[in-house]
Amino acid sequence: MDKIILEKKNHSVMHVGCDFGIANELSDFFSFFVPGYKYMPAFRNKVWDGKIRLFNVQSNEIHVGLYPFIKDFCAKRNYTIELSDENNYGSPDDKDEIDPQAIMDFVKSLEIKSRGKPIEIRDYQFNAVCHALHNKRSVLVSPTGSGKSLIIYVLIKYYMAMLSSNGIQKVLIIVPTTSLVDQMYADFADYGMLVENGCHKIYSGKEKMTNAAVVISTWQSIYKLPAKWFEQFGCVVGDECHGFKSKSLNSIMNKAREAEYRFGTTGTLDGTQTHELVLQGLFGKIYNVTTTKKLQDNDTLAKLNISVIKLKYPEQLRKNRGTQTYQEEIDLIVRNESRNKFIRNLATTQTGNTLVLFQFVEKHGKVLFDMIRDEADEERKVFYVSGETATADREAIRGIVETQKNAIIVASMGTFSTGINIRNLHNIIFASPSKSQIRVLQSIGRSLRKSDDGREAKLYDIADDLHWLGRKNFALEHSAERIKIYSKQKFNYKIYEIELK
Repeated sequence: MDKIILEKKNHSVMHVGCDFGIANELSDFFSFFVPGYKYMPAFRNKVWDGKIRLFNVQSNEIHVGLYPFIKDFCAKRNYTIELSDENNYGSPDDKDEIDPQAIMDFVKSLEIKSRGKPIEIRDYQFNAVCHALHNKRSVLVSPTGSGKSLIIYVLIKYYMAMLSSNGIQKVLIIVPTTSLVDQMYADFADYGMLVENGCHKIYSGKEKMTNAAVVISTWQSIYKLPAKWFEQFGCVVGDECHGFKSKSLNSIMNKAREAEYRFGTTGTLDGTQTHELVLQGLFGKIYNVTTTKKLQDNDTLAKLNISVIKLKYPEQLRKNRGTQTYQEEIDLIVRNESRNKFIRNLATTQTGNTLVLFQFVEKHGKVLFDMIRDEADEERKVFYVSGETATADREAIRGIVETQKNAIIVASMGTFSTGINIRNLHNIIFASPSKSQIRVLQSIGRSLRKSDDGREAKLYDIADDLHWLGRKNFALEHSAERIKIYSKQKFNYKIYEIELK
């Protein structure tokens, strides 16, 4: 009977001792085509075969989080597994025995508040905390509005109080944007943490060295730092982990080799096996905390009504479009004056706080902002946010909107689709075509937090019908993909056709 020997080299990777034949089998088992690889320059130039390989055949190393899949690989082939602990890092499936009642007592002792009022941890949040602490590592999938930051807060507070050992007690929280650094810091302060003494923020221009027990940083600010810097952390949390670049995230997590506790959190995954396995290798198995539908059914999140507005372009324009490339079609769409006027009128006639999401800054976002600002009533506040907007200004705008009842934000998807928490948002307009499941669901999540007046959230999905006879257009196909997402998530939606003049 064939056998492999697994040995943790550290808390990031393990060595697989096996013969050459099994190593090749493992390489095939953990090799996957990257979505969209056929369109990538490296594949087109024939310098890459389009695959990502999670098992390194040169070093025979693989990420510890993929241990359950190694077990599955061996079970299907009748191979045996022997675990070795020569490096004193324990077994790849080590777990902590936990006492749920003791954890609940600890949570109560924190006396958590939000906006000055005491709050209680919800059942699904508590179950997620217990699951993560028991397994020491996990990808926690919990939709926008479910309170991910509270789950993170309890995890790191419990880790620092109960689980830290061997002098390694610092926590590193990694987020994809500077706005989320400030937001996480503000959330912890809101919950009751004395952030001035115990929490340090890192992004462009900020000091990398600190004595604070909790460090919140963008991945862009630290992924080039030496491995020695990461050795101070015994726990790493990757918030919105779906949004990290794989190579950079791999670099960070491989350097954080002393981090025994590893938790990734996200509102949604992209549905591809490759993406999910990469994250599970770095953080552990996926645990679904709850769903948007459940949170809507129990009145935690707002109900959502989606209007898919299919704009049908003039016949002559559709007929003469020819075989445009994707980029040519997008340029035609975002520069179309009639379409932009429709979005302007839609935004300015909504009641309540409205978020207009765009993709291209110069040729679309700024144009829409000017049109909406000029058309809106004088007393109505209209804000503009893009990557050019300073982090402090974005946070200030977010805070202002939460106190407003009828503001409009014209924002780029890159800045406001992921992670940004606005408690008082009523309407969202998708002004740019997209088929990304992550981007769509994250954007929708912006409107699902219950507003002060308790009204249902509205999403206006702008679809662009430029098809002619049997020739479909890219934006219309993207719209079909979004509709599939709505159906899968059991969202209520209706399709309306409007002739664009």
